[in-house]
Amino acid sequence: MKTLIPTLSLVLAAAGVFNPAAAATREHREFEATLLAPYRGDAGARPDARAFALSFDYPGLRGRVPVTWRVDLVAPSGRRVAQWHGHLALTGRPVDVVVRWTGSLAGRRPAPGIYHVRLHAAAGGETADQSWDIAVGTLPAPALPAFAPLATGHARMMAAPAPGALPYTVYYGNLHSQTRDSDGGGPVATCHGAQDPQTAPYGPDAAYPYARNHGLDILMVSEHNHMYDGSDGTNPDADPVKAKAMYQAGLKTARDYTGANPGFLALYGMEWGVIGNGGHLNIFDSDELLGWEKNAKGELIADTETAKSDYAALYALMRQRGLTGQFNHPALTGQFAVNGTPLAYTADGDAVMALCEVVNSSAFSASENEGETRRSNFEQACNKLLEAGYHVAFSSNQDNHCANWGASYSNRSAVLIPNGVPLDRASFLDAVRARRVFATMDKDAQVVFTANGHLMGERFDNTGALRLQVAYASASGRRAATVAIVEGVPGRNGDVSQLSDKADVTTVPAPGAHFYYAKVTQDDGRVLWSAPVWITQAAQP
Repeated sequence: MKTLIPTLSLVLAAAGVFNPAAAATREHREFEATLLAPYRGDAGARPDARAFALSFDYPGLRGRVPVTWRVDLVAPSGRRVAQWHGHLALTGRPVDVVVRWTGSLAGRRPAPGIYHVRLHAAAGGETADQSWDIAVGTLPAPALPAFAPLATGHARMMAAPAPGALPYTVYYGNLHSQTRDSDGGGPVATCHGAQDPQTAPYGPDAAYPYARNHGLDILMVSEHNHMYDGSDGTNPDADPVKAKAMYQAGLKTARDYTGANPGFLALYGMEWGVIGNGGHLNIFDSDELLGWEKNAKGELIADTETAKSDYAALYALMRQRGLTGQFNHPALTGQFAVNGTPLAYTADGDAVMALCEVVNSSAFSASENEGETRRSNFEQACNKLLEAGYHVAFSSNQDNHCANWGASYSNRSAVLIPNGVPLDRASFLDAVRARRVFATMDKDAQVVFTANGHLMGERFDNTGALRLQVAYASASGRRAATVAIVEGVPGRNGDVSQLSDKADVTTVPAPGAHFYYAKVTQDDGRVLWSAPVWITQAAQP
C-alpha cells in the first residue's frame, strides 16, 4: 500500500531517522502494511481457526520508526467481536506478524456468516488500512443465473463464444507496471525494491514479450512522469530533448510490438504525480509527456507543463486533450486533494478518470509463478470515489518494478471488447471509457453484472422495478462461495452498503441517483469486482 501523510518526514526527521530534504524527493519511501486473511478456516477440530499474516515495511528507511497496529474481527452485523493489537519497530527490513484466531468467540463457535478482518496500522504520521472478508461456518453456495461464458483473447480459457453469450470478448491485462525508463526493470534475482531511474537493464522492449509469454493480453507500461530526467528528485543537468525523446521511443516500442503481435496490446504512458502531498494516477493515452520539473537552465523536462499535485488543473488538461486515467492504489487520506479535500470530485475529473485500482500485488514482488502473498486492497477508497460522484470501474494490477511483468500474482484487469473488433489502443480505450471492465484476482474467471438488461458500466434512467443479476464463470473449476451486491449514492459522500447476498434480486430504488456493483468471492477466497451500473430512478407517479 502506498500512502504518505506529508508530516511523516518531519516526524522521522525529529527522531533522527533521515534527511527530510531527501525524503521529500524520493518515491516508494513510504510505510507499507498488508493483511493476508485466509478466506477459509483450517478445518479439523476447530474448523474456523486460522492465522492472519501482517506484513510491514518501509523501503529505504535509515534508522528506526515505531509502528502500532490493530486487527479487528467484525461480524456480519457490523459489530466488532474480537480485536488484537501490538507494536513493533521498523529498521529498514520487512517485519511479519502472525495473528492467530482460535475460531471461537467467548468459548463458542460463532454464528455462520461473512465476517470482515480489518487492519489499521500507524507509523508516525502515516497510516494504512486494509480489509478482507472471511467465511465463518458452513454457508450455502449462492444460486447463480445461467451464464454462457464470454469468449476470451487467449486459448487458456473459452476461446470461442458459447451459444447465447453476450457479444463481447474478454481480454486480461496488467494496467500498471514500470521498466528502466523510470524505476522498474530490475533483474528478478536481485530485485528487492524500486531501481534508481534508468539504471536497470530491462525496458519496454523486454516487458511486452515477457507479459505476452506469460499469458497476458495487455500490458500497460506506466513510467513515473518525473523520472525522465534520470533522477528520483530533480536533475539540474537534465536534457529535455533526451527526456522527451525517451517518452516518444516508449510509445513507438508499444506501437511496433502491438503491430507485430496481433491479439496482444502493448500500451505505454505515464504514472503522473508523487505520493507525498499527491497521489499516483495512470494516463493511458497521452502522446505528450506531462511534467513540472525544470533543469538548472529553467527548461521544462516535459512536453507540457502541469503543476505538481494540482489535480484539478490536471483533470482539466486531460479533459481538454481527451485523455483517460486510472486512480492508482488510492488511500483514504492525503491523496488526490482539490482545495484541501482528499479524493475530491470535480466534473473534469469525472470526465477523464475511468478506473480505480481496487487491488494490487506488492510492487516489489520478485515472484514469477503468481505466488505473491502481499496484496493491498483499496476497495474502501474506491468506494469513497464512487460516493463522491466519480464514475469509475474497478481494476486489479501489479505495479511491477521487477522484471516480472504480470507474473507476480494471478490478478488481472479485464476489458470487454465487441466480438470481431480487434484488440488495439482504440478498442481498449472505447471499452475503458464505457467502463466495460471487471477486476479479478483470478485470471481464469469472469463476472458480468446487469441491471434490467443494461451491461455493467452503463448509465440509464429507470422507472419502477430494477432487476440486478450477477453472472460468474470459471475455466479452472472454481465455484462462487458468496455474492454481494453493493449499493451507493453518487455525490452523497457517505458509505456504501450491501443490498443483497443473492445473485438475482429485484428492488425498487428510492427516487434519485444510485450505483450498484457486484462482488463475487470464489471458494478459494479470490475476489472479482464488476463495474458499477449507475441509474437515475424516477419518482413514482
